[in-house]
Amino acid sequence: MKPVRLLVLGALRRRGRAHGYQVRADLESWGAHEWSTATSGSVYHALKSMAGQGLLVTHETVASEAGGPPRIEYELTEQGEREYLALLGQALADREPSLDVLGAAIGLIEDLSRERALELLRQRARAMREWRASITAYLPEGTDLATWGPVGEVLSLWLSTADAGAQWTDRMIRRLEEGAFTMADE
Repeated sequence: MKPVRLLVLGALRRRGRAHGYQVRADLESWGAHEWSTATSGSVYHALKSMAGQGLLVTHETVASEAGGPPRIEYELTEQGEREYLALLGQALADREPSLDVLGAAIGLIEDLSRERALELLRQRARAMREWRASITAYLPEGTDLATWGPVGEVLSLWLSTADAGAQWTDRMIRRLEEGAFTMADE
């Protein structure tokens, strides 16, 4: 999954209806152009592509007073709403989304109910722990990965990644359980 799709759908959902410049400005205000692939060109491409797929409906507005061309405003369709929530859920539950996809999902997490967000994050934590267990399942008792050369380093990287991912996810779960953020159902 590319983060630009999730980010554009999320920005439009929050605005209700907007033209490309507004969506791009929203994403830039979130710093998304620094930590994701959401550049100016990718935002406009995503808008046109998703409109063609029926995820967005377009509205042509009047030309500007300065004489510029009419602007096209975009709005989520019901299908676009379903796609957005599915992408958001997938990004939060997946044990290994790219950091920009996970970052986009966390930035948009308030669009979910608290219970749904907790459910997805618990699923992610479980997946991280299952992944860790699958890495170690066939290692001989007392294995010292430092003696396995580069393969041991790869396994060590995977174990560290699984541990860090589970710890971070557990922290997010605790924060949500303690009432952090204002969620969609509140």
